[in-house]
Amino acid sequence: MTLTEKTAYIKGLVEGLELNADEKEVKVINAIIGLLDDMALTVSDLEESMNDMGNQLDEVDEDLYYLEQDFYDEDEDDGEDEEYYEVTCPTCNETICVSEDVLLKGGIQCPNCGESLEFDFDDLECDCGCCSDADDEDYCGCGCGEQVEEPIK
Repeated sequence: MTLTEKTAYIKGLVEGLELNADEKEVKVINAIIGLLDDMALTVSDLEESMNDMGNQLDEVDEDLYYLEQDFYDEDEDDGEDEEYYEVTCPTCNETICVSEDVLLKGGIQCPNCGESLEFDFDDLECDCGCCSDADDEDYCGCGCGEQVEEPIK
């Protein structure tokens, strides 16, 4: 039974008593029943509004779910964020951010001045300070001094 139905039931019970409507006590009871009726209608309206807002919130939540899927799924394919490196063009001194893939390709053109930039990693050594011999088969050969478990053959 809803609040409105319960209020109507109480109102019917009071009317069934056939009380004298001119008595002070009956006027108070009728005022209380009127107040209960108004409160029941207000609560009913609030419940309806709450249900509407709940439905709207569910729709927003569903839309947000799809947006999150679209947004986060793009990055999940990579596994990790790709690292970018800053390269300064020697001609125009413009700083360019390039990915590791671009660096490994060996070169690009400067988007500012069109100068061809080449990347050569052959002369690079690690900066760990070790002096291992690249020909020593007990070490990995990159110059970092890290010893390998099985010698390179």
